[in-house]
Amino acid sequence: MSSLPLTGADVGEDERRRLEECSREPIRTPGAIQPHGVLLGVDRERFVIEVASENCAAMLGCADPLGEPLARVVGAEFASTIQHFVATGGANPLMFATASAAFDVMVHEVGETVVIEFEPVLPRTLQQTTSALYAIIQRLAHSADSRSLRAETARELRELTGFDRVMVYHFHPDAHGEVVAEARADDMEPYLGLHFPASDIPAQARELYLTKLSRAIVGTSTDSVDLLSVDDASGRSPLDLSSAELRSVSPHHLQFMRNMGQDSTLSFSMVRDGVLIGMITCAHRSTLRVPFILRRGMEVLAGQVALQLSALDRVAQLQRQAAIRRRRTDLILQIADADDLARSLVSGRLTVLDVIEADGAVACIDGQTHSIGSVPSISELEALYRATRPGARGGLYVTESLRTDDPDLARVVPSVTGALVVHIGGAGDFLAFFRDEILREVNWLGDQTTANRRTPLSPRNSFSSWTAGVTGSSAPWGDLVGEAVELARDLEGALFRRIESELAHLAMRDSLTGLPNRRGLMEQLDAAIDPEAVGDLSVLFIDLDRFKQINDAFGHDVGDSVLAAVGKRIQDATRAGDTVARIGGDEFVVLCDRADDEHVLVVAERIREAIHEPIVLETLTLEVAASVGATTVSAGDTALDALRAADQAMYRAKQGGRNRSSR
Repeated sequence: MSSLPLTGADVGEDERRRLEECSREPIRTPGAIQPHGVLLGVDRERFVIEVASENCAAMLGCADPLGEPLARVVGAEFASTIQHFVATGGANPLMFATASAAFDVMVHEVGETVVIEFEPVLPRTLQQTTSALYAIIQRLAHSADSRSLRAETARELRELTGFDRVMVYHFHPDAHGEVVAEARADDMEPYLGLHFPASDIPAQARELYLTKLSRAIVGTSTDSVDLLSVDDASGRSPLDLSSAELRSVSPHHLQFMRNMGQDSTLSFSMVRDGVLIGMITCAHRSTLRVPFILRRGMEVLAGQVALQLSALDRVAQLQRQAAIRRRRTDLILQIADADDLARSLVSGRLTVLDVIEADGAVACIDGQTHSIGSVPSISELEALYRATRPGARGGLYVTESLRTDDPDLARVVPSVTGALVVHIGGAGDFLAFFRDEILREVNWLGDQTTANRRTPLSPRNSFSSWTAGVTGSSAPWGDLVGEAVELARDLEGALFRRIESELAHLAMRDSLTGLPNRRGLMEQLDAAIDPEAVGDLSVLFIDLDRFKQINDAFGHDVGDSVLAAVGKRIQDATRAGDTVARIGGDEFVVLCDRADDEHVLVVAERIREAIHEPIVLETLTLEVAASVGATTVSAGDTALDALRAADQAMYRAKQGGRNRSSR
């Protein structure tokens, strides 16, 4: 098994030379036509013949037509018909007959020249053609997917035209092609699934297929017919035959066809959004000509197939995206409450690999890095991050062959073949996905090495299936690039919501003790007051006695330690369902749900006694006393009313001698 690069970046030197050679061929201006028809070029203003094919006399019975009025060759009536066609923009073909033959006539304009082509009529009626094509389009409309549509197209067109073989090509992003559907005679070698290099249909030919949607080649054994011009001696540019039906064929391509055992071919473009995505090619082992009206109808059918393929591919893509997005949404919901986002992305019921198919992934979020599957070493990850960070690459880095796309980076991270790195925000967070190198066996339409060519630039001699191993790249990322970007945006949103939640939490919390602050207390008190359950809620207001003396004597750091210790003791002295808050300075409040007058005083005393126990710090032991006021929420009380009542009770405790409880 040989190793042959598949991507455009890796084409061999011989293939590159063939592409360059093909680019120099004058395929638009060959100066000749195929011999089964006649071509005339007339001046648009005077309708005088300026260009004529050498076979004009043999097929139309008119010798030396150059410089003559068109009417002398085709008669005044038909010349007038063509003039009217040019002036009004008619529909091809026109019909013309001599004493011995009838012709389909196709007219188009190239600059100031009117090009008139004559093809002998074939015995197929317009009604037969239209009915057959309409029926085929109707049947193809029921195809359920792209594969069956292509297969049915090949089968239907072979049955319609009688060609030995009909193939549907698909062009890959690197410009090489693949036979994705085929209908053939039983005694012919199958080509289905075989690949072929870009030079088989070079760039300038593909460009021509975007404007001239069909190409008929009728026979490879007969010489082309030269075009003669009244201006040959003056060096006038050859007539542009880009839109001509009869344009002659390059010698290279004729030899290519002979080597494939083809004598006639008929090809149609499949175009999507201005890009040639594929072709339908009919091939026959002997001479076979299809009438113009059927060729034109098949152009329409090929266009319809291209549209239908686009729709089917889009539906399949949307179905894939919908499935991925469902998993992405589930993943974001799954990690919403996780303490370690990076870990949760790679270790939960769903992981990032359920969203982005890869061999391994790394999540780095909030300074935490976790991985799943096959990933590079830490040192390689660090190098990859430096090379792909937002300032260096724009926040997104994609490769299917690092050795090809970035050889310098590949030397630093040799274990990486395929990588998809997407950065999250600007704080150093990122997701990285990795795909291992894969060995693909690609079946080619003929041995691609020089052993199968007479010269390096010659067409292949044999087109029998030839297998080559393709290495150095991972599976393509395709649509998953966009999905990875969307996942990063979702994670950025989740991080932002988490920060918002944390800020909102901090706004409700006392930074020293971690207890709710005044704002948090009032929200909870408002929510707790139930007009229908009077007497079920009590409020305790706690103020430390002579706390200022501690701050003055020992400093605010000691004072803060005392406040933190007091907050902890109050929490320990209350029930699990009670709320403890620090509302400022040395003031604390407790909300006691379902506590009557008697019970709330018991709680108040328990808190006071807990606070009064000695507080042992690193260098000293302090005793702290507190005054506690208690109240039960009455009917019609607001949160502010309840807090004021508890505050007043606390002041009564202070007035009674401090270090005591009061109602």
